[in-house]
Amino acid sequence: GPNDLLEIEVYGVTELKRTVRVNSTGLVSLPLIGTIKVAGLTAQEAEAAIAARYAEKYLQDPQISVFIKEFTTQRVTIEGAVAKPGIYPLTGQITLLRAMALAGGRGDLANLDNVMIYRTGPDGKLTSSMYDLDRVRSGEIPDPVVLPEDVIVVQRKPVRVLLRDSAVSDFINLLNPFNYLK
Repeated sequence: GPNDLLEIEVYGVTELKRTVRVNSTGLVSLPLIGTIKVAGLTAQEAEAAIAARYAEKYLQDPQISVFIKEFTTQRVTIEGAVAKPGIYPLTGQITLLRAMALAGGRGDLANLDNVMIYRTGPDGKLTSSMYDLDRVRSGEIPDPVVLPEDVIVVQRKPVRVLLRDSAVSDFINLLNPFNYLK
């Protein structure tokens, strides 16, 4: 897709090896053959299309390999009690701990024993899995792989949320002489 980073090699011709980014219209520019549309193709389909173009005028039976170094059209949503909630591009395969690092780590009210991953399966059904991040960090349970379009939700600690949103909090703020500085 657009903005993906590809590494393209022509077997036996090192001068044609390139690392290229797919432009916004889905094209890449390669030596000798110029621009070729690769958006919407799998790596194998792109290899076949590039090989066909090189075979037209320049090489006999070219062997092409396309490696996708970065998927920027694939993304993960991270929200809830994290430092920087948002939608992040996936660059290669990442795990839950790495996804949390992308979002700047846990927020002030994070409940790390209740981190949810919501995933839509190939059948269109939404599934959810709960993870205890402390147990993942300690190695007790494996660090799950995050897939494109997953939604990660870090729950807030209920006691701290209750205190923050309660009448007790309102009363404390009323008595706070520095409250006018807000």
